[in-house]
Amino acid sequence: MALPIYTVGFVSWLVGFVIFAAVAGFTLSLVFQLAHTVEHAAFPMPDEITNKLEDEWAIHQIKTTANFATHNKVISWLVGGLNFQVEHHLFPKISHVHYPAISKIIKQMCEEFDITYNEYPKMRYAVASHVSYLREMGRK
Repeated sequence: MALPIYTVGFVSWLVGFVIFAAVAGFTLSLVFQLAHTVEHAAFPMPDEITNKLEDEWAIHQIKTTANFATHNKVISWLVGGLNFQVEHHLFPKISHVHYPAISKIIKQMCEEFDITYNEYPKMRYAVASHVSYLREMGRK
């Protein structure tokens, strides 16, 4: 922080910092809300007696996350592949450039084992689903 403040001055640095933090915060919150708080994502509760979840880890990841705008290269670039949230959860140490290929394999396996794969083809569909989910939660 010292070098930018020294270079451009405190007020200019502060304005730039606030703008950057606001844009980054909005982007991150939007990505994570569209990937986790949508209508078709599951929110399983553990069994009251055993305190364990019904599904194994990988299936739990698939059921509780959703992808959006996976064919939009601009959005994929802007969010660093986090629009492939299912693949990100299953393979967090693999580069996001491989997520489109991996997603095809995961979709095929989900079909084979009758597991719902949550994906919104366009970002606006994910936003609409998120708003609908929030509306539904507000009514409860």
